[in-house]
Amino acid sequence: QVQLVESGGGLVQAGGSLRLSCAASRSILGINAMGWYRQAPGKQREWVTSITSGGITNYADAVKGRFTISRDNAKNTVYLQMNSAQPEDTAIYYCYASWMNRIYWGQGTQVTVSS
Repeated sequence: QVQLVESGGGLVQAGGSLRLSCAASRSILGINAMGWYRQAPGKQREWVTSITSGGITNYADAVKGRFTISRDNAKNTVYLQMNSAQPEDTAIYYCYASWMNRIYWGQGTQVTVSS
């Protein structure tokens, strides 16, 4: 079992920055991959970014060059640095972990970008 707790969401102006955190209840060293999805009002949940246990990162085209995912193994935490935020980034952001053939989800954190 892995419990994930997100934090860091809030209100930011367009062009601003925000950093989300995802703290895991166990060591993330053995977790295959972690990342973020988001869900905007009235839209389906979409994948945003991921990072493997080996540190390989991938990004959706919509956030490439603006968002950065990173992990701190000592703190069992994954971060999402959001720069140059845009109104279309407004969504609930969900952290996930892929481990032992299961996907674990956090409860989500709201990000609102005002124009």
